[in-house]
Amino acid sequence: MDHALDILGLTSRQLALEASRRLPSGAGVAERVYEAAFETGRLEPEAFGLSAASSRAWRERFRVGLLEVARVVEEEDEAGTTAKAVLRAEDGALIECVRIPMYGEGRSTLCVSSQVGCRMGCAFCETGRGGLVRNLSASEIVAEVLSARLLLGWNCRNIVFMGMGECLDNFDEVAAALAVILDQRGLGYAQERITICTSGHVEGIGRLRALGLKRLGLSVSLNSADDARRSELMPVNRRWGLAELARALAAYPQRRNFFLGVNYCLLPGINDAREDAALVARFCGQVGRCLVNLIPYNPGRSPIARRPTAEEEARFLAWLAEEGVEARARAAKGGSIMAACGQLGGPRAGEGSSS
Repeated sequence: MDHALDILGLTSRQLALEASRRLPSGAGVAERVYEAAFETGRLEPEAFGLSAASSRAWRERFRVGLLEVARVVEEEDEAGTTAKAVLRAEDGALIECVRIPMYGEGRSTLCVSSQVGCRMGCAFCETGRGGLVRNLSASEIVAEVLSARLLLGWNCRNIVFMGMGECLDNFDEVAAALAVILDQRGLGYAQERITICTSGHVEGIGRLRALGLKRLGLSVSLNSADDARRSELMPVNRRWGLAELARALAAYPQRRNFFLGVNYCLLPGINDAREDAALVARFCGQVGRCLVNLIPYNPGRSPIARRPTAEEEARFLAWLAEEGVEARARAAKGGSIMAACGQLGGPRAGEGSSS
């Protein structure tokens, strides 16, 4: 007998096909079973008038794998509540996702993970310190979103793949998860409500473009536009340098109003000089329409710099403006609960104190 397939890793069409292949009868209710699974987080085929035998066959061949909530920690500020959920997979792996409030909108963004750990090894990031443990499956990625919605009440308007891991390093599972997240019979997100964030995985950027999702958001973590310095901060740059990255990003847009997000973690004494701002402007000029998100460094267990002051952030933004670059300061959220950018996936994720 085939193993039980997790419905959360399938689109509604894929479930209908698998049900027709795996079930002796009862496949005709696949779409309704799918919709109910995403509405309730449960597999309840008997609710659609199936016989006991058909319902039993459904349960033997399919399942709905929500994640266990191990811990939730929260931080309050003027924008609302930033919350980090530590979720436990069936093998015990801990997966972190973060609900980020949106200023003035009463809405929120869910930052999801694509891997347990990360192999990119960025110098300023906690997640990569222990290396890559394993990739998340498509069903586990989708389960982050559905578990947050059903178990925690986090019905987030936007999704950003900016949690643990380099999502384009796990391309096949992330692409499969995107198909499920976009399925109107399931989670039903619009493409423009989803952003993929990459450290500069050039091969993955090309594969993402080939999916043809023209309204999907994309952002890149730049952090330096000097090849030597970026290679020190982000080892991915040793494989794909800035010139190759710029070409891949310039080729990505598939719609006229596309804006690339350029994330720049400001590290005092490392990448915050006037020359650095000029180099960022030169890079942005190569890739097209950009919006630079200036992110203050969030020191972790082994900091490589101190946190920048508000004055240092304002100065760098002014330099970018002088260079003609559209930029904004992104407020740091979740620093006290190790939920801010670069802080996810530390050694005590289940405890919440150092995550």
